[in-house]
Amino acid sequence: MTHPDPPRTRSARTGLALSHLGFGAAQLGNLYQQTTDAESQDAVEAAWRGGIRYFDTAPHYGLGLSERRLGSVLAGKPRDDFVLSTKAGRLLVPNPGGEGRTDTDFEVPATLRREWDFSAAGVRRSIEESLERLGLDRLDIVYLHDPDGHGDEAVSEAFPELVRLRKAGVIRAIGAGMNQAPMLTRFIREVDVDVVMVAGRFSLLDPEALRELLPTAANDGVDVVVAGVYNSGLLSAETVPDDAKFDYQQAPAELIARARAIATVCEVHGVTLPEAAVAYPLLHPAVASVVIGMRTVSHVDSSLARFGASVPEELWRDLQAQGLIDPDFPSSTGETR
Repeated sequence: MTHPDPPRTRSARTGLALSHLGFGAAQLGNLYQQTTDAESQDAVEAAWRGGIRYFDTAPHYGLGLSERRLGSVLAGKPRDDFVLSTKAGRLLVPNPGGEGRTDTDFEVPATLRREWDFSAAGVRRSIEESLERLGLDRLDIVYLHDPDGHGDEAVSEAFPELVRLRKAGVIRAIGAGMNQAPMLTRFIREVDVDVVMVAGRFSLLDPEALRELLPTAANDGVDVVVAGVYNSGLLSAETVPDDAKFDYQQAPAELIARARAIATVCEVHGVTLPEAAVAYPLLHPAVASVVIGMRTVSHVDSSLARFGASVPEELWRDLQAQGLIDPDFPSSTGETR
């Protein structure tokens, strides 16, 4: 199956060119179920053939398995042709007694465990170990991973170390990846970050990032990567099921009803709910890429198809008129993909 290659926008701040559709590699770490090395390799190769050139991973994903699998494929690609991000803040340390047990959420042996560490030394060690697992000599983007309870240490310890490593050329860009918007806004205001990843807080059902994060990022020239556009599954199917998830839990009845109402309006315009969910964040000028989790070739194909769908501007106007999305975004002068 062929699709138009996702366009790439080169950041004026960093020079990095992120494809507007990014490959989220959490599932390559056996998230919730086993995935074979061959399936993972095939998925990454399919993404490459489809023009995806931005790949996101983390040590957290499968206790390093996602990094190893992703790195083994990208090692055979021209290094300047792709952008790779990984994360710091969770060190992987030995887990005595973990043999014979399975890690929580990821179907991998629990021989290691995660240890929060946002110290300068911890960040440096995390990056060194990620480089080894990935088999690369440099990283394009390093995000601090979910520093929700460590904001002050992130500002005083972790970010200064990331700045030092950026100056040394070990990494090209720094930022943070979180499931909330306020702390990301704080980091943009207090730290010289280049890019932030916000998960779940800028979607058809959750406009939180529109309030402060996106205007602040746009004003400061900071790129925003949006993840979690399906809000843990509620927006991922054309027909919304009764047991749909929102933020990893059973979706409340009112959100299911709203998602179904949005889907009905989408159908009138010949658009599916997932297609609209992918297109919506990319309308904002601060958003550089939407990252979608992919495990198999079929996941890649469906993601590329949804990304490539034609979404008329009239859809957004109708959704606004019915009070189903933010009344001020996108503006009536927004571009149509």
